[in-house]
Amino acid sequence: GVWRQTKALLFKNCLIKCRTKKSSVQEVLFPLFFLFWLILMSMMHPHRKYDEVANINLGTLDTSVLVDFVIGYTPPTRMAREIMKKVAFDHFEDGLITEEYLSEEELQEASAFKPSKFVGVVFNDAMSYQLRFPDLVTVVTYMESR
Repeated sequence: GVWRQTKALLFKNCLIKCRTKKSSVQEVLFPLFFLFWLILMSMMHPHRKYDEVANINLGTLDTSVLVDFVIGYTPPTRMAREIMKKVAFDHFEDGLITEEYLSEEELQEASAFKPSKFVGVVFNDAMSYQLRFPDLVTVVTYMESR
């Protein structure tokens, strides 16, 4: 039955490996060669470690550049509204102009008709968002500190 067929198949495979020694050796040596090559390459290009950047005071923000600054955001969820309210009123005395849009397409259309001081914010979830500048996309992660 099964044992006899398994034994015959094993014997057949051993005969094939003995008769084709060149390909059998290649099957073993090529992976070892590539492994050696990867190790050698990783040793030639070690990981770089960068020093810490010291905390420095950057001074006060010049709010004159933020005159007529418009921030549009989508989707208009409760969390997005809270974040934008905090950005607009807690950090700037005069407040920034914030506008909410129902979809990302509406936000892109509005940015085409708004002045160059328009920034779009697309909230992916409560922890991350994308900033949309004219012809530029920047991915930023927002983490609320409490």
